[in-house]
Amino acid sequence: MQDNPPFSPQLPTEFIEKLVQNKSGLSINISNMRLRTYIGINDWEQANRQDVIININIECSSRSLLACSSDDIKDTLNYKDISKKVIKCVESSRFYLVEKMAAAILAIALEAPLAIAAEVKVEKPGALRFSDSVGVSISGSND
Repeated sequence: MQDNPPFSPQLPTEFIEKLVQNKSGLSINISNMRLRTYIGINDWEQANRQDVIININIECSSRSLLACSSDDIKDTLNYKDISKKVIKCVESSRFYLVEKMAAAILAIALEAPLAIAAEVKVEKPGALRFSDSVGVSISGSND
């Protein structure tokens, strides 16, 4: 029978303390979330759900660096919780504009504990002929 390796390597406390002292950062990324929602200004766009692609980058407070040592979800931002809130918001709403959707997602990202700033990109594939997608980016902070 094969021995299992240790669950995670132990990082020196000094390493994490140095990261915190240097105001190092940790970002959580949710990439290419594909959801379906009602979006568009035309009646035919609102008749059926359409695909959207969402990317979220959340800059966390330096406190989240503790998770690099503790390996404990309580010390960082839980991306599954954020993902669930985004899915619920997008799939249970109707939007005319991707700008409004992006702002709603940004608000969710910035509500997260330890979030200090975030950027959200929303793309609508096939919205324009001869292009892969059309999209918007929005960013904000809790300052």
